[in-house]
Amino acid sequence: MKTKILSLLALAALLTVSSCTDLDETVYDKKPMDGTGKSEKEMQPVISGAYTTLRGFSDADKGGTNCYPTGEFVFFVNECVSDEATIPTRVGGDWGDGGRYRELQHHTWTPNNVLFSANWKYCYQGIATINSVIAQVNESAMGEAARKKADAELRGLRAYYYSLLLDQFGNVPLVTEFKKDAEYPTNASRAEVFKFVEDELKAIADVLPAEKTYSKFTRGVAYSLLARLYLNAEVYTGTARWQDCIDACDKVSGYIIEDNYFQSFKTNNEISNEIIFSVPYDHKSGTVGNYLASMTYHYEQKYAFSLSGSYPWCGNGICAQPGLYSSFDANDVRRNSLLIGPQISLSTGEVIKMANGMPLDYTEEITTFLESPQNEGARLHKYEVRADDQWERDNDLVLIRYAEVVMSKAEALFRAGKASEALPLVNELRGRAGLSDLGTLTLEALDTEWRHEFVFEGLRRTVNIRFGTFFEAWWQKEASDKTRGLYPIPASQMQLNPNLKQNPGY
Repeated sequence: MKTKILSLLALAALLTVSSCTDLDETVYDKKPMDGTGKSEKEMQPVISGAYTTLRGFSDADKGGTNCYPTGEFVFFVNECVSDEATIPTRVGGDWGDGGRYRELQHHTWTPNNVLFSANWKYCYQGIATINSVIAQVNESAMGEAARKKADAELRGLRAYYYSLLLDQFGNVPLVTEFKKDAEYPTNASRAEVFKFVEDELKAIADVLPAEKTYSKFTRGVAYSLLARLYLNAEVYTGTARWQDCIDACDKVSGYIIEDNYFQSFKTNNEISNEIIFSVPYDHKSGTVGNYLASMTYHYEQKYAFSLSGSYPWCGNGICAQPGLYSSFDANDVRRNSLLIGPQISLSTGEVIKMANGMPLDYTEEITTFLESPQNEGARLHKYEVRADDQWERDNDLVLIRYAEVVMSKAEALFRAGKASEALPLVNELRGRAGLSDLGTLTLEALDTEWRHEFVFEGLRRTVNIRFGTFFEAWWQKEASDKTRGLYPIPASQMQLNPNLKQNPGY
């Protein structure tokens, strides 16, 4: 019998249309990469394959998009709807792209915006692969202890993807089995997705290894993700879970706040003892998709990074919202996460000239969204840049670091009425940044610390929503309706699956 495979059979054609899997592949009664009879050693490459989904994929050759977590179709969605980043249309129409980024800035997006489809596919492609690998693990010849550990890792990784879907889309299908001829799934409610993620993480946390294992799903990752879940529980479910957040934070151990803030963002950032979970990249191993730096710097920036101008191509896209740079204290080391001012050529020692003959001088202000000069907007400069960088950079993408656990506990304590206990935690991070201690703590001060500590780490939209600022007016954005707190189910998925229901407001 001929069946359709989508993302290794897990979701059927309705969830990842145009994915990197061939939709017309013929499958009979055998799963791809069958794990039956394989030992623990033989299964390790299969299990590792589940982790590689974190790097995303491209189906551009099939008329789709690049679904990379550092790329313009995934990373930009969470950054450029916030008060942190923007992608203005440059003079001449560069980055106009049919208005997709203008919709993000103005909060006027529709279900037809391809950016939402890319995020949906990124998550469900990962989930589908994981469901397949779980099925193989359960049918393998692995010993019971090894099987339980592998199952816990995989379920945790799947819960991570569902936590993204919970945050962005809310009401999404819960697909956890590897099936042929699967029926079209319906949306689970946001509360149901929350409970699924919570139950999965609680069930596996103490089965996972307690020791740190870089880039693997360990006990520390599980409790960090639970803390993130509980911190946003009031948004997701209507019920605050501050004490649960505090308890989860207290169970994260073995990590430190590095003395050097930028240790976690160096090219060889795998040595950081602050990183809890990351996506490894190494161009020598053939990894692809890590080109965030190319999306921010001006085309001529290459002459500031290498004598010969051989630094990989830059696209002059994403930059900081006006007001972000000046919101930092002058001696806050975290302000160096933004690049501003004249850019000097390493070979001539002079200011680099743009194609129009004007100096390449990054400004904080952006005069207009629709006709922005090429040099306007401070640039993302958090991850280390080296002259010998390749197109696929080698900095690992930080997903969770210990500073987030510290800030999560501080906020939960404050909201639970324990400001005196929260204050030292915030001051610990401020001290690392070179700032003096705060004497008192307010919600506004907490919001500012989130904004500065995690600038350009993909958390700002979620923080904006939790603090309520997401719906207020800011630069080139009017006040937006509360329904904008969820993205629409992509129109392409609605057309493919008649059982899906659109989110309110769309």
